[in-house]
Amino acid sequence: MSLPVLTHCPYCSLQCGMTVTARAEDDGGGWAVEGANFPTNRGGLCEKGLSAAELLGHPDRLTTPLVRGSRREPFREATWDEALDRVATGLRDAQQRYGPDAAGLFGGGGMTNEKAYQAGKFARVALRSAAIDYNGRFCMSSAAAAANKAFGVDRGMPFPLSDIARADTVLLVGSNPGDTMPPAMRWFAAGRERGATHLVVDPRYTASAAAADVHLQPVPGTDLALANGLLHLAIKHRLVETAYVAERTTGWDAVKRATRQYWPDRVERITGVPVEVMERAIRLLAESRATMILSGRGAEQHAKGSETALAWINLALALGLPGRPYSGWATMTGQGNGQGGREHGQKADQLPGYRMLADPAAREHVARVWGVDPDELPQPGLSAYEMLDRLGTDGGVRALLVMASNVVVSAPRADHVRERLGALDLLVVSDIFLSETAALADVVLPCTQWAEEDGTMTNVEGRVLRRRRAVDAPDGARSDLAVLADLAARLGRGAHFDADPATVFEELRRASAGGKADYAGISWERIEAERGVFWPCPDEAHEGTPRLFRDRFATPDGRARFHVVHHREAAETPDREYPYRLTTGRSRGHYQSGTQTRRTKALLDAEPEPVVEIHPDLATRLGIPDGADVVLRSRRGTARMRARLASTIRPDTVFAPFHWGGGQTINALTNPALDPASRMPEFKICAVDVTAAPEDPLDHPAGEESTA
Repeated sequence: MSLPVLTHCPYCSLQCGMTVTARAEDDGGGWAVEGANFPTNRGGLCEKGLSAAELLGHPDRLTTPLVRGSRREPFREATWDEALDRVATGLRDAQQRYGPDAAGLFGGGGMTNEKAYQAGKFARVALRSAAIDYNGRFCMSSAAAAANKAFGVDRGMPFPLSDIARADTVLLVGSNPGDTMPPAMRWFAAGRERGATHLVVDPRYTASAAAADVHLQPVPGTDLALANGLLHLAIKHRLVETAYVAERTTGWDAVKRATRQYWPDRVERITGVPVEVMERAIRLLAESRATMILSGRGAEQHAKGSETALAWINLALALGLPGRPYSGWATMTGQGNGQGGREHGQKADQLPGYRMLADPAAREHVARVWGVDPDELPQPGLSAYEMLDRLGTDGGVRALLVMASNVVVSAPRADHVRERLGALDLLVVSDIFLSETAALADVVLPCTQWAEEDGTMTNVEGRVLRRRRAVDAPDGARSDLAVLADLAARLGRGAHFDADPATVFEELRRASAGGKADYAGISWERIEAERGVFWPCPDEAHEGTPRLFRDRFATPDGRARFHVVHHREAAETPDREYPYRLTTGRSRGHYQSGTQTRRTKALLDAEPEPVVEIHPDLATRLGIPDGADVVLRSRRGTARMRARLASTIRPDTVFAPFHWGGGQTINALTNPALDPASRMPEFKICAVDVTAAPEDPLDHPAGEESTA
């Protein structure tokens, strides 16, 4: 066997350390992965990480560009020159006919920092287009918007993951790391061994809830009311840290007045959580020496997700948690580079270093690094769903480049998104496999994957770490960095771009300098020597910042902001035609749109198809036995999958995972109603009808997936 190469898992935001080793031919060949003793995982890996080597050398791997003359024709293989010439011509033609914003880019939260940075720069310098956003808008945007409003900065976890083990009380709100981030549970287990108390807020009795001491099971979409109700009780029982509130915050008096509306009986009627459970919960949270409130997508993927996150931040501030040792509010970032991906320019309104595109000083700084005139940079564009919704329309994108994303599976109202993609003059997809989105494209570009590339990632803690190349890419696959540099050259802007990841990272350091997410003091060499560096790190003498907010918040006056927020109903509520609530999420064995995990034998054997969880009482009323096929129907679409009867779900709610395509695409049903601040769609609740499927099975293709 070859010497092992230390790199990181291709999946979630833990970015667990792992080694990749080439096996000798007489040992079967291929590659082997093992967990490494990295600070986040200490040698542990989940089943997704342990099976990641199956992606290397996979028979479905794309290794040559694919093109076709029309979408009625099959793909044919092409040279890279032919494919890139076709792309450049299509981008140029669209802009000449419809204007600069007719060419756009849709990125992904799994791309390295270097790729995310280059994607944002490509849109603004090579295309000079405002049309760029990414699938992280569907993941972290509500928590990010709330953190920026309250603290002045968005870093998902403002403390190391290992601090969880030192907290005496931990509340998980709409987060299920027991299934979605199993290696993180070592820190929860260590806390319980010390005597810590854990609470979980979730409509389902999840693996995380099963490991907790208290489970609060609210109606989906009522987390904000629950947070306000707990704050009401904290005020009533004189549990507010008044000295902290006076010294370190602003806006308390208005929030205190507003919270009077959330008396316990009213909150129980809204949420379904009994008053006595709320009373116990607030005592545990407030009377603990060290308390954490950790939020997840269950609370955030709503049309009021940013306000819901602010409600939990209000509670954390009232209890004096942020900045206190082993305490605070945090959000459990989901995607592999969900943190770094939103810091360096993929979002429609941002520039590198978490600068804002509309800020003249930010434009001046970044334009100077890029060697362009600030006036050349476009203004902020549309958010992810809004861009997808307008594809092929007047004023919308006409030629789209999709990288590391599978929007046909991952976007809400997925059937509509598929239709809009079909209206494009040119669709280009870069991926490692022929995902559902790639199957619709005019041009498909085969890219390198995790173990074949160098770069950096920023994990859930804000730790910048090194992704190292462990294996050679197959002949014909190219890095997205090289693709963007080649396209820029064909568009006459090649002098501004480089394909070398180390060179791109050095430019990223300069571009981020002085920004909120300041990487100026972080080098590849330092990352390797220190096993990661926490941002902000403004210079090489700075030690990095593992823990934020100890002395001040990142606001002009150093104080955190309370915000008045009020509960409102979900954008869509059950009625006679659609009488049940659907909530969606991840399953243990699969990831995102399933492009990778549905091609991994070990994972597919364990979980070969999606199942919809239905409470036995509801199943009895509907005449649905365990294991039967059911049809789920909303105002936007349908999906068919097998039923699993589970007393762990509320009787008025059904749950389905979002990792499958074809007729099992649950996002065909979900609601694109948007949060007014974050532009997050309402993935986590919509009204549905549930019926037993006809005996003759419907023809729904299994579909493929992406690196999204």
